[in-house]
Amino acid sequence: MRSQILRVLMLLAWMTMPQAFAQQVPLQDKPFAEHKIVLQLSDGDAKKQALVLSVANNLLKAYDPDKVAIEVVAFGPGIDLLLSGSERRKQVESLIAQGVRFDICLNTVDTIERETGKRPEFIPAATPVQVGVGQILFLAENGYTVVRP
Repeated sequence: MRSQILRVLMLLAWMTMPQAFAQQVPLQDKPFAEHKIVLQLSDGDAKKQALVLSVANNLLKAYDPDKVAIEVVAFGPGIDLLLSGSERRKQVESLIAQGVRFDICLNTVDTIERETGKRPEFIPAATPVQVGVGQILFLAENGYTVVRP
């Protein structure tokens, strides 16, 4: 009897988790977007970062900005792009001004703070999300195509 109750409780918890997660991480406000793309950035390599920015820029040129939702999710070494001292900060801010959303993984930020004793400062226009990979999963479940340039 106890094991059945436990199973039911676990099933209920599992069923409500995606809904709770969705409330914490909002989607972009582009209700008429015909194309939804999430660009994964988990690499600290400058060439990879430039490629992600180029892909986002090319998508904005290829599609009506109101018809395309672009979200860049940075985690691990990829958050270097979104740090305040980034060489590409102006490019990132320009894309944000054009409607591209940049998410920064707070788990990565917290790990850096634990390891170095100093919390890294990131671009204020970046959107903090607790779990970068979780954000990618959430977006994929909501119709976004995941691209890892």
